[in-house]
Amino acid sequence: MTFDIEERYNAVVIQLKGDVLGGPDGAKLLEKLHELRNQGKKNIVVDLGKVRFMNSSGLGMLIAALTTMRNAGGDLKIARAADRIQSLLIVTKLITVFEHYESVEEAVASYGKSDGEQLGA
Repeated sequence: MTFDIEERYNAVVIQLKGDVLGGPDGAKLLEKLHELRNQGKKNIVVDLGKVRFMNSSGLGMLIAALTTMRNAGGDLKIARAADRIQSLLIVTKLITVFEHYESVEEAVASYGKSDGEQLGA
């Protein structure tokens, strides 16, 4: 697994590529998330559009990342999960834990809404 990081508006987009298997790659990702958190960047979108395969360790890595950001007062949302990844999230019931979006743009935009903001207001 490799990943690219890009800042968009008030969120950081992390695009994962390849096979998400946890292990040393997962440790690198979590280390990067700690750096972002320490810089005050707590709104994360994980783009899964280029992920070929994900195992249980990869899922564990995503849960650890979500926990890291939520404990820091932020959040982690996922975008562009392929059908096979989405099926894995459904089977494990993690689909109810992660906010997930069809596109990275939708996920980034979701951070722009304040809690008190209403549509059409």
